[in-house]
Amino acid sequence: MAKPARSLLPRHFHDWFKSRGWEPREHQLELLEKARSGHSVLLVAPTGAGKTLAGFLPSLVELSETRPAKTRKSPSLHTLYISPLKALATDIARNLEAPVREMDLPIRIETRTGDTPSHKRARQIEKPPDILLTTPEQLALLLAHRDGRELFGGLRRVVLDELHSLVTSKRGDLLSLGLARLFAIAPQMTTVGLSATVREPDDLRRYLVPQGEKGRLADLVIVKGGAHPDIRMLDIDDHLPLAGHTAALSMPTIYDLIGEHRTTLVFVNTRLQAEYTFQELWKLNEDGLAIALHHGSLDVSQRRRVEEAMIAGKLKAVVCTATLDLGIDWGDVDLVVNVGAPKGASRIMQRIGRSNHRMDEPSKAYLVPANRFEILECRAALDAVHEAAQDTPDARIGALDVLCQHILGVACAEPFRLEEIYDEVLSAAPYAGLTWEDFEACVAFVATGGYALRAYERFAKIVKGKDGLWRVRNARVAQQYRLNVGTIVEATMIKVRLGKASRARPGTVLPRGRILGEIEEYFAETLTPRDTFLFAGEILRFEGIVEDEVLVTRASAGTDPKIPAYDGGKFPLSTFLAARVRAILADPFEWDRLPDQMTEWLLQQRRRSAVPGERDLLVETFPRGGRYYMTCFPFEGRPAHQTLGMLLTRRMDRAGLKPFGYVANDYGLAVWGAVDVAARVAREPGFLDDLFAEDMLGDDLEDWLAEAALMKRTFRQCAVIAGLIERKFPGQQKTGRQVTISTDLVYDVLRRHEPDHVLLRAARADAATGLLDVRRLGVLLRRIRGRIIHKPLDRVSPLGVSVMLEIGRERVYSDDADEILAEAEATLLDEAMA
Repeated sequence: MAKPARSLLPRHFHDWFKSRGWEPREHQLELLEKARSGHSVLLVAPTGAGKTLAGFLPSLVELSETRPAKTRKSPSLHTLYISPLKALATDIARNLEAPVREMDLPIRIETRTGDTPSHKRARQIEKPPDILLTTPEQLALLLAHRDGRELFGGLRRVVLDELHSLVTSKRGDLLSLGLARLFAIAPQMTTVGLSATVREPDDLRRYLVPQGEKGRLADLVIVKGGAHPDIRMLDIDDHLPLAGHTAALSMPTIYDLIGEHRTTLVFVNTRLQAEYTFQELWKLNEDGLAIALHHGSLDVSQRRRVEEAMIAGKLKAVVCTATLDLGIDWGDVDLVVNVGAPKGASRIMQRIGRSNHRMDEPSKAYLVPANRFEILECRAALDAVHEAAQDTPDARIGALDVLCQHILGVACAEPFRLEEIYDEVLSAAPYAGLTWEDFEACVAFVATGGYALRAYERFAKIVKGKDGLWRVRNARVAQQYRLNVGTIVEATMIKVRLGKASRARPGTVLPRGRILGEIEEYFAETLTPRDTFLFAGEILRFEGIVEDEVLVTRASAGTDPKIPAYDGGKFPLSTFLAARVRAILADPFEWDRLPDQMTEWLLQQRRRSAVPGERDLLVETFPRGGRYYMTCFPFEGRPAHQTLGMLLTRRMDRAGLKPFGYVANDYGLAVWGAVDVAARVAREPGFLDDLFAEDMLGDDLEDWLAEAALMKRTFRQCAVIAGLIERKFPGQQKTGRQVTISTDLVYDVLRRHEPDHVLLRAARADAATGLLDVRRLGVLLRRIRGRIIHKPLDRVSPLGVSVMLEIGRERVYSDDADEILAEAEATLLDEAMA
């Protein structure tokens, strides 16, 4: 008969819980029981339910029973904790020290991050602690160490915190390969996954166990209950604008809320919004409240000071971005304010959980819409929170460039046999479907650089010996791997240089003008030659990228900027919330739950034009200012709309409609040109169906990708991750210019001579799932097939005003931007409502 879970907890642990005024929760005891049975497990529990303690409790109990009392020497590493954030690992270590100290347990706990001194990291391999708290990148480094097998040979448990956030990126791919390696080295090992927000638990359950047996899953423990969050939309008496994200009207109310609560976290979606919100609150701060700022661009020392001040209870509020989304336990936080639309149901639930970090107390939060469309998003998010609905992304397919990096890491640790590593890789959930051909292509790349590059010795990283084993080529290659491990490639800036026409070669532009400034590469990558864009108060024509500089010429005064600045730092609207927004729009009975200003606006839209159904695409055409406009409202998020705009303008240009430019936001896009689309539709009734046909994702997309700088940029990231191009060398680091030149040359060679190269395939996959969001655009085009509602109008509609204002936003570069846009909005609304 199985031993009752409660009796598995030693007496001194019971006494410790009692001294804290606690009782061990059922799920904590259940994880202890599963650990004793040798099972891996996923724990899904609301914030404040004691997930972290539950994850570590089996290890603490086992170590207290197996380590000699009063002895601090540990024979081997027992438990590995993996965190997505260095700050979270540090915070957990501090919290874990309390029960260890108070029960006088003979357990040594240490952290290992990029900030850990090298001498301490060396000692951790020679004399490992009982419990090591680290990150995915540090795990990859440890596995690549020649003593890695000895270090991890006795490993009993891996605890993966905030698992939902780890598995959605290439970091998750790298971690999955690391887990597969650990299972091969330490077959007795089990895993514990911890998460508060999970849409498909089975995806995470597969991730936690080797996938050699089809359909294998870790056990699942779900904690029900917990206080329902107290979350509401901030009620603003003033009419919100139709565009913009500053939430300026709400700042006095947010400041009052900060004064009424102990500690408030004010979340925003971008670093620019964080800076703006912090400055606006300081302008109102006549009471001298302790308000701090925390985001990823700040120096690490400044972020640490803010975190320490929060822990000490010295701050009244912190304005922050996603850097504080995840599980740091600050018990004094009793209010969360989310400025702007949440963009995703799971994200807002994660943020809400930072308030009243206790299971039996309701988290208190306000959503603050910055414009009228965001009212719809906030309403959809409130409904999702009420239903506890989740929208975490689908499970990933493992990236090939990450696999290349892992193969080199394995070789750095020890020689390997190809078939054994292939089986090991297949056991990692993201790579369970990997073909032998793709695996061989990755090995060939690490060994030679690929067919087109095999003549260059510097691309050869591993060699096959006479014994049939593959091993790292030399010590220098291993050193380079350790310096460059990881999947996070920092976004780089690229200079904008004014070009001059060549007299000797007409039609050629030479980089001989002055530097105008810098733009982020994610914007430059969307441009094709002759596109125009706004920068430094001028309209510039993109001529190309020369080395690591954007070469431009001045466009004529009457030219429209064809491509708008693309704000890649914004979260895209999740598919889940987008569908809910469309459902609210399509059902007039739902409008009764919206503020009066929103209902009035929608009623005006229905009178003037139409409100689309859930699966419909509303297309409006109208003249204005000597041009012809087409607005459409897919509600599929900015990346998908941005790609749709690029492809639409190409098709319209071929059709003789002479498009000048377009803008996009999360809800729709506007295209303008010299020819009336409505007149064309009147002559050819099926024209819009053809214009929005799915085949634009075929040759149109391929042609655009062939011209755009996007693929070079995406390839560059894949090349860095795969180890083709190293960023760091002993005592030095490559500049962005050096990396750009190297990868661009290789990219051109591969496109000509090896178009099926593994890194080109990896880059195409990244482009399709990243900035372009091709999959989501494909879903959109299928959804609207045969359901396009065309409304030819004589002027802009109330709904169209919001996307038309995006044109104005791109033109404003001044301190009076809000006032200028407000005037533009008033003018457009007067037209729409006339």
